[in-house]
Amino acid sequence: MPATESRHRQTREAHKVTLIGAVVDFVVGMAKLIAGLLVGSAALVADGIHSFSDIVTDVFVIAATHFGRQAPDSDHPYGHGRIETLATLWLGSVLIFVAGGIAWASLSRLLDGEPVPAPGGWAIAIALAALLAKEWIYHYTLRVARRIGSRLLEANAWHSRSDALSTLVVLVGLVAAQAGIGWMDAVAAIVVGIMVGQVGGKLLWDSSQELIDTALPLADRTALQTTAESTPGVRGVHDLRTRKLGSDVLLDLHIVVPPRVTVSEAHEIGNEVTRRLREAFPSLSDVTFHIDPEDDAGETAHSLRPGLPLRDDVQRRLDAAWHDLAVWQHRVDLDLHYLDDRIDVSLYVDSLPADTTLDQAADMLRLRVDRLSWVGRLRLWQGPGRG
Repeated sequence: MPATESRHRQTREAHKVTLIGAVVDFVVGMAKLIAGLLVGSAALVADGIHSFSDIVTDVFVIAATHFGRQAPDSDHPYGHGRIETLATLWLGSVLIFVAGGIAWASLSRLLDGEPVPAPGGWAIAIALAALLAKEWIYHYTLRVARRIGSRLLEANAWHSRSDALSTLVVLVGLVAAQAGIGWMDAVAAIVVGIMVGQVGGKLLWDSSQELIDTALPLADRTALQTTAESTPGVRGVHDLRTRKLGSDVLLDLHIVVPPRVTVSEAHEIGNEVTRRLREAFPSLSDVTFHIDPEDDAGETAHSLRPGLPLRDDVQRRLDAAWHDLAVWQHRVDLDLHYLDDRIDVSLYVDSLPADTTLDQAADMLRLRVDRLSWVGRLRLWQGPGRG
């Protein structure tokens, strides 16, 4: 399935489950709020407000998933995934704010010693029905979130789960109040506030880690490296780096290949690595690889070291040393291999001067470039022209 079509399908799924959740939140919130006001239960009223706060976040989730899953453009070449990250931060902040309000109001009521009347069986029944509804929407949303790989949707699922858990605590408080232990209602409301605050804090922490480009867990990075290293032609993988961008994962890595393969073969080995990685890890949205002819892990970056001469300069210096030699004048091709901070030179000829062996000609070439410190191995090849 094309990436654009897949994104559109995932966005539709996210919108559908979030809209269903919003309807559930509205019905549940109204029921809890009305029942709480009628029976004088601070915990039930607080839980109703929590449910209504879910509606606000549902709307925000819909907007964030719509814009956050748009395809990359010229101004946002890596996509818009950070929109989902920012939305998750906002969601966590809202939860902490709601938690503080609930806990403060309930603590004040507990300290004031306000009497709490018995709520009645129907209020308990409403709380139980709300608990079952929120638990169902939690599981439904979480399944969709994991199927489409949306951290924001998963956060919203846990928001629903926090409402279900808080309703469970409220239910305990209502049963206790019905049994004559009225102060349990206020204690239950405080516990609700703490639980909601913990969920909000976790969302803030996870999103902040994403904003500072924290790597994937070690187990995931190890699995990525193992998959890359299992590709034929790969001699090693190093400098593997990962980061999250909304629901997407970005990866870059260095791939060590045999040092004397052609550029096109080395590039195709890298392409095969990316194909295998994407097949094994569908959440990968962008893979950048760097081909290395030798393992330079842990060494100073090449851009910070003195450079070696490039082909034009190499040919000019070799010509100054070999200009009068027939094997140089009638060369067919010249290969350069930059290895171990030196340049290995392979010279191809279709014929040798009369009464000259391949070894003699190679020895003469080596003698002439002995003063060029950057010359590594020098090899002379005789055979059909290389075209």
